[in-house]
Amino acid sequence: MAIPASTRKNFVRSTTVLLRLLQPAFAAGVVLAPVLLLTAVCAQALDEPQVVATERAKVQLEVITDGLDHPWGLAFLPDGRALVTERPGRLRIVDRTGKVGEPLAGVPIVDAVGQGGLLDVTLDPEFARNQRIYLSFAEPRGDGMNGTSVARAKLGPKGLEDVSVIFRQQPAMKGGHHFGSRLVFGRDGNLFVTLGDRNSGRDKVQLLDNHVGKVVRIDRDGNAPADNPYLKQAGALPELWSIGHRNIQGAALDPATGELWTNEHGPKGGDEMNRTLGGRNYGWPLVTYGMEYSGKPVSNKTEAPGLEAPAHYWVPSIATSGLAFYTGTAIPAWKGSVFVGGLKSGDLSRLEMRDGRVVGEERLFGEAIKRRIRTVVNGPDGALYLLTDESEGQLIRVTAAK
Repeated sequence: MAIPASTRKNFVRSTTVLLRLLQPAFAAGVVLAPVLLLTAVCAQALDEPQVVATERAKVQLEVITDGLDHPWGLAFLPDGRALVTERPGRLRIVDRTGKVGEPLAGVPIVDAVGQGGLLDVTLDPEFARNQRIYLSFAEPRGDGMNGTSVARAKLGPKGLEDVSVIFRQQPAMKGGHHFGSRLVFGRDGNLFVTLGDRNSGRDKVQLLDNHVGKVVRIDRDGNAPADNPYLKQAGALPELWSIGHRNIQGAALDPATGELWTNEHGPKGGDEMNRTLGGRNYGWPLVTYGMEYSGKPVSNKTEAPGLEAPAHYWVPSIATSGLAFYTGTAIPAWKGSVFVGGLKSGDLSRLEMRDGRVVGEERLFGEAIKRRIRTVVNGPDGALYLLTDESEGQLIRVTAAK
């Protein structure tokens, strides 16, 4: 894999200093060919992609750019450039050569506390016509309160225009944890928004009068579609799609069925991947395969009638984030695999599916990347793209090895 730009700069700087120190030796005619050869070889190696053998294919990892400040969301524009969110509150465009643009103007003010900040980004299904994008973010609500919100904006030549907040998670709460939040458009043009339990809102997750620990489904103006599952249920918020979630940070549509799939963080153990259907209850905190960080039980049950069992779960936790059904052409042997990023594990899980169940798992790139994998996205070139969540975060392209 290519070495980060910051490392390359340090290498060049150190090499320059070394050559200056050796200048008297050069002047005296001392032969230093081995030193110069080693310097040239190392400089070349720093820019070479890394090749990794996996069960199904030999692939190469290439760092497209680095130096991103805790990148979180990634969306490709029709021309091949990419929108990347940085959690502290910046939205940037990365061009096809890896050049990172200046922060775009017009981004909503975010509450960059703990896990909060600027989170996901996605394009309107009719972006080519309307240039609209959608952002999820932790929004300050006053008096130390905050909550996950969704903004809609037009992507203009210098930044965002016509910015408006179309959804706000209710109620607002204090704290810096479990905001979610992924944005996924369904085939019908409605928007799924994943929302966490805010850590301190566990008692609200099973109630229908709030957005805590839920997936909501809204139209592009923020209204509840007429076929939402809880729309006519007394006391329920009309935006609700599913309930019983802890903190969903990965979401994608199954390309075969159009159904929403999500992955969510468990507590200590018990990360889950779910086929996330409307009107279903996914159990948190009534059932879980995890435990409290103290070691005490959250629940003495892992399943119960009326509650959906996960399609797959992880014990110990990998800290799931990012989800993609691979639909690309760059790595044919991976077609149909599902990919899940690991924040804690620092690797990428490749899952093999059959009839809606996981039948195999391969852990990838733990030694090659050794970073928190935040986001996994199909690229327009058929490659798989990863974002690593670090102060020197990277955008990585995964393709078949040459």
